[in-house]
Amino acid sequence: MDLTRFPQLSPRAYEHPADRAALVALRRVPGFDTVVRKLFGTIGDRSLRYASLASAVRVSERQFPEVHRIYVETCAVLDVEEPPELYIAQTPIVNAGAVGIEQPFIVLNSGIVSLMELDELRFILGHELGHVLSGHVLYKTMLRLLLRMTTLALAVPLGGAALYAITSALMEWDRKSELSADRAGLLAVQNPELAMRVKMKMAGGGATEQMDVDAFVEQAEEYRASGGVFDGVVKLLNLLGRTHPFPVLRLAELKRWVESGDYDAILSGDYARRDDASKPSVLRELKASSDSYRDGFDSSPDPLFGFVRNMGQGIASGMRSARDGILRRDSRDAAESESDSSEEQDSEIG
Repeated sequence: MDLTRFPQLSPRAYEHPADRAALVALRRVPGFDTVVRKLFGTIGDRSLRYASLASAVRVSERQFPEVHRIYVETCAVLDVEEPPELYIAQTPIVNAGAVGIEQPFIVLNSGIVSLMELDELRFILGHELGHVLSGHVLYKTMLRLLLRMTTLALAVPLGGAALYAITSALMEWDRKSELSADRAGLLAVQNPELAMRVKMKMAGGGATEQMDVDAFVEQAEEYRASGGVFDGVVKLLNLLGRTHPFPVLRLAELKRWVESGDYDAILSGDYARRDDASKPSVLRELKASSDSYRDGFDSSPDPLFGFVRNMGQGIASGMRSARDGILRRDSRDAAESESDSSEEQDSEIG
């Protein structure tokens, strides 16, 4: 398969703005990465790796050779110099994950290997490599531990509330990190329709002869645009507590990224590189994140967002009318005051 390679590809090239802003801010906290790595790295890495070594199959030229072949190719496309170890674990749950901290590795569940064709599996591998390249694994591990702590801390009113706020914010980042990894998966396969087919199969299973990608895209658009204001609230509430956005939302975000032109720019060689000496600015990344949320809000067909936009426009229009009215009144009062002054002067002169 003849695929474009991306030498020195920086994760900044494909990361979602909200994901990138959160990562930049976390990394700028003095000692944060070091402390987290020390807390979770030494024991966690060894424990996780030995568990996989004991209970899963390590992919190599001799074990799952076809999966190994496309994995090596995917690492070459994304310019991963030291490919993480890859394991396949026996479980019917359709999932995959990048785990570990100092030495991350990737685990594919047998359920996802059985469900996906080899080219579709290339997207999954690119997705997981995207997590590794972006350094997501460290913070995802921390989030999982915090989620366990939150359950216990809820017994302490103030401590539980504070921890819940932190984990809620991290889960919003976690969902955005999946959008970044989806973009890396698309760069690995370089076929938007194939990437969308993966999302469709994640939602509906492997009976592709009974499904249609275009119809699934229409379904995604219907989800975004249908219902009323209350339905929009329900959609937001449905996302709470989820580490992954819904498949239709992920498909819509991937489609939006392709249509923005950023995907084609990377394919043509216009992308951020790892050897770029400039350091990312927290303020610049936060602005990019804010712009992304605003653009998504402004362009969203969701009725809830439309209601809020219309309400905001109505308030803005009312404020402009009030401002214009005040200006007209002040102008009229000034003119009348000037006229009264002129009449007084004429009276005095006479």
